[in-house]
Amino acid sequence: MSFDALNLNEVLTRALKSAGYEEPTDVQSAAIPPALAGADLMVSSRTGSGKTASFMLPALTRVLASRQAAVKTRGPRVLVLTPTRELALQVAKAAMDYGRYVPGLRVATVVGGVPYGAQLAALRGPLDILIATPGRLIDHLGSGKAQLGHIEMLVLDEADRMLDMGFIDDIRLITQATPATRQTVMYSATFGGHVGRLAQELLRTPQRIEVSSQTEAHADIEQRLHWADDFEHKNALLDHILTERSMEQALVFTSTQRDADWLADRLHEMGHRVASLHGGMPQGRRNRVLQGLRSQHLRVLVATDVAARGIDVATISHVINFGLPMKEEDYVHRIGRTGRAGRTGLAVTLAERRDSGMIHRIQRYTTQRIPMAVIAGLEPKRAEPKPPMRTDVRPGQRPAGKSFGPRPGGKAPFRPAGKTFSKAGPRARQG
Repeated sequence: MSFDALNLNEVLTRALKSAGYEEPTDVQSAAIPPALAGADLMVSSRTGSGKTASFMLPALTRVLASRQAAVKTRGPRVLVLTPTRELALQVAKAAMDYGRYVPGLRVATVVGGVPYGAQLAALRGPLDILIATPGRLIDHLGSGKAQLGHIEMLVLDEADRMLDMGFIDDIRLITQATPATRQTVMYSATFGGHVGRLAQELLRTPQRIEVSSQTEAHADIEQRLHWADDFEHKNALLDHILTERSMEQALVFTSTQRDADWLADRLHEMGHRVASLHGGMPQGRRNRVLQGLRSQHLRVLVATDVAARGIDVATISHVINFGLPMKEEDYVHRIGRTGRAGRTGLAVTLAERRDSGMIHRIQRYTTQRIPMAVIAGLEPKRAEPKPPMRTDVRPGQRPAGKSFGPRPGGKAPFRPAGKTFSKAGPRARQG
């Protein structure tokens, strides 16, 4: 099937062709036609499947229809809610890419961690599409600066993540400020439990679309599991992987912000072009780090789950789980940061014996076994741990003091101020 078969406006198909897209993905083929028809949707699709275009192309179609009707209103016609700033910025970029030939397209982002001034200016002017995180949008609603009375299409992207982050009351307040006649499209990895209840509350006779669930193998991503005897062994495994000739760029995940800063400092001292990225950093610095990654000034990015949400950089060849995720489904989102845009990728998990419970839960969640691997000269001396019969530790919880902590030898980690990526790159120490 080609994009022409989806009956999209000519300016949209032209933008898709100029961007190199030849045919729609499965989720786009399944979701775009009913979305264009105005149906409410409940969509599940794995990371990297092209879901952003599956709702943004119908959203832009609405914008084009309003151009033809020449109806002027205050406030946006399309509202997209996302759980994180990075995902909001990614969606905004996609809107501008797909809408590059839409006359006078106006897209704004409203997210936390950035000054209010520019956001207020964007909300006061003419606006077609608003992309926001729930918390900051609530601030603007409370002050009367955000007007949502003319919303025609509401998109909840990664709804399960927003609810996990405690945004359910904010989402309800936001939807109450939109017309009851709006079209609502919800994307979520799962629609069980509280996500399903919210869908029943907000959507009207929705169509259910499920494409490429988390239990399906990532055909373009090779997965490997390395067992480490201890923290020092795990560091040695990481150092070896980062020097492989096949590595173009690596995204290394840690469990905490402190871990991300510590590990980025250690890798910088070894000569890597590296930076950390986490939610404790100001948005301006986070933007500069992401730009360093996209421009390939950075070769290694050390990040937490929240900060890495929405990163879409095709040149990421390796995803390395140095710290395991807090939840099983986050593993799927992590490894989906590689193997994008038709490329192949490698997802490596470095686990110690205390991580065996989470490894077992990840494999049970994905219904796939992560293949074990060893590196010559760095083979584990201890046998592979057996899956526990039960665990009293919640997913991702680690024993106190066992995260990174002091370096071997008992010394506190040295973290000099004002670090740079390297001699050739932008600043590395971004908070």
